[in-house]
Formats: sequence, structure tokens, C-alpha cells
Amino acid sequence: MSIQGLLEEALARFEGRPTTVHGAGRTDAGVHAHGQVASARLSGGHDTEQLLRGLNTSLPLDVRVLQVDEAADDFHARFSARSKTYRYAIRNASTVSPFEYPFVWQVPERLDLAAMQAAAAILIGTHDFACFRSTGQEAKRGTTRTITRSAFLDPGSLTPDPGSRTPDPGSLLVYEVAATGFLRRMVRAIAGTLVEVGRGERSSDSVAALLDGGSRADAGATAPAQGLFLVSVKYD
Repeated sequence: MSIQGLLEEALARFEGRPTTVHGAGRTDAGVHAHGQVASARLSGGHDTEQLLRGLNTSLPLDVRVLQVDEAADDFHARFSARSKTYRYAIRNASTVSPFEYPFVWQVPERLDLAAMQAAAAILIGTHDFACFRSTGQEAKRGTTRTITRSAFLDPGSLTPDPGSRTPDPGSLLVYEVAATGFLRRMVRAIAGTLVEVGRGERSSDSVAALLDGGSRADAGATAPAQGLFLVSVKYD
């Protein structure tokens, strides 16, 4: 069952009736979320602390509600969002800890981080990102989006894998991207393209050509779901 379905099931126990939950964004199977936001219209008399405790009692242990707040009547987790931030984790090593494997994309070939960083910077700004959307997807709001941040985080600032006997934060590459909105699988397509740049299969400058009328077939392969994390959603 989806996270949305689990939340709706748990809330229905409070409400005594079916309840619809709206998420800030859709996540494919295997994608993770540190900062997902969901909204629902409730009629019961439970306060926020009761809801928080009750929901976490009802939900499976791998799904946790961290905070419950009252919102304005017109608030919608998805349509009220002003920006979202995602991170994509790549373990650039020949081996990866089994404790970390479900949360990274293992790429054993040596990657040129400087080239990937240069390519990532080209994505900043307002562009047509049609080349990075899922094949066959129809975007009701068009394919133009504004990216405000696109960069690889400083490896020295990352926490090493606690399950590894020889932690090496330098081999963990974390790409962070923030935008006013994203097309379906857009971040995974970008991550796959940046890895091709890192492998030397395409130049950093080729990313600019992709934004200038490139098709999905021209960009890189879609990166695996397990490396992607929704980090935060911002509202006014």
C-alpha cells in the first residue's frame, strides 16, 4: 500500500469515515522522503498532539508522522507549495555497505565530480525541461520550470555511513536540486545524465544543448529510485 493509502486508512479510524490525503508531491516506488508534507480536511475534535500520537500508533514502523499542525482552510499540500528540494545519493565505490545499499545508487566507475558540478550549474534558471520528463507524460502546466539550486554537496560535510567499517565520505556524492516544481522523474533523469557526464560519456556543455530543444532520448538514463530523497517543501 502507498504512504497516502496508509495515512488515509489511519485517519479514517479517527474520523469514522473515508478521508482523502493530499501529498506535496508524488514519489515513485522506492523513493524516500525526509520532508514530505500532506494535508487532509478533518471534522473530528482531536487536537494535533492526539493526532500525532494516534497516527504513529496506527502506522507501520517504517512510516512516521513527525509533526501535525492546523492550517488555513484553503491550504493544499501540493498546490500551496512554493518550492521543493530533492537530494540524490550516489556511492561512487566498488563496494557498498548492505545497510546503505537501499538508499544510494552504486556507481563503481570513477566519476569526474568537477565535470558533474559544472553540468549541474547549467540547469539553474528557468528552462524547458521536457528532455528530463518521463516518456509519454503529459504536463498540464507545460514543461517549463525554475531551478534555484543545482549542485553537489561538499563531501566533507556529509556524515559517513555508520554501518561501514571504513567510512569514506569522499565516495558519497549527493546532488541537491531545488525548484518551483518538477516533472515526473525529472530529478532521476537529471541524475542519470550527470553520471554520464561524470563517466566521460558526454560533456558538461551538452546539458545546455539538452535544454535547447532536446528530447528525452537525448538525455541520460533514468537513475534508480532508491537514491532519491524528498528533503523539504516550502510554503509562504
